[in-house]
Amino acid sequence: MSTVTSKDGTTIAFDTYGDGRPLIMIDGATGYPAINPLNAETGRLLADEFRTYAYDRRGRGNSTDTAPYAIEREIEDIAALVDHAGGGPAVLFGWSSGGVLALDAAASGLVPVSHVVTFEPPFVVDDVRPPLPADYVERLDAANAAGRPGDAVDLFMTAAAGMPPEAVTGLHESDFWPVMLGIAPTLAYDGRIMGTTMSGNPLPTDRWASIDVPVLVMHGIDTWPTLIPGPRALAELLPSATLKPVPGENHATTPEVLAPALRDFVRGA
Repeated sequence: MSTVTSKDGTTIAFDTYGDGRPLIMIDGATGYPAINPLNAETGRLLADEFRTYAYDRRGRGNSTDTAPYAIEREIEDIAALVDHAGGGPAVLFGWSSGGVLALDAAASGLVPVSHVVTFEPPFVVDDVRPPLPADYVERLDAANAAGRPGDAVDLFMTAAAGMPPEAVTGLHESDFWPVMLGIAPTLAYDGRIMGTTMSGNPLPTDRWASIDVPVLVMHGIDTWPTLIPGPRALAELLPSATLKPVPGENHATTPEVLAPALRDFVRGA
């Protein structure tokens, strides 16, 4: 594992796979390479054509953190990785809310970007599921500040991920629960990234209006039905976007599906 130093002094840890065009893999809420092997496996499949970066977002895994949080700091983290890769332009891929961060990075003008790929950005743009509570981020911050990370995880799992409370309670006894407690402070980061896009209202027309590079919007064919309207709305909003349903379910797909889709998109196939 290697590291770069972001603009605010935060250490960002990463692994790389292969050689070629830089590809930055951006995890969504709760994810990082130690618990999500998909980024590394995808990087190995693309090693002949891409140099894939699988990194720990700030506050997770081997990366450090620096207060106060702002989405701009995470964009600077991505910029530091692209600079390490030789300055780009880079392909940005994001799972879930990580895809929204990829869009923000491309729109910022701070990161040289050639292509953006999102997988199931979890927008709530209609009434197929309840919107996030208006005070969602504030409640996450309060729980963590009071030393109750479990309450923050419970809120994320029920309000954002849509799990029934009894299923979340069952997670408390799993081996995964301590991992979730460790990244609980970062859940509010993704809440801020999502902003108003889980309110049940149409997506903002101006947030990504400056993006002029090709955008691929993916969702699993057999994913949860509540996760399909958001990607469709994004593809309709962005003039440079293409919608691509792929084999996948439960908010994920496989490296064997993802790698060729990325390769074909960047090649213009």
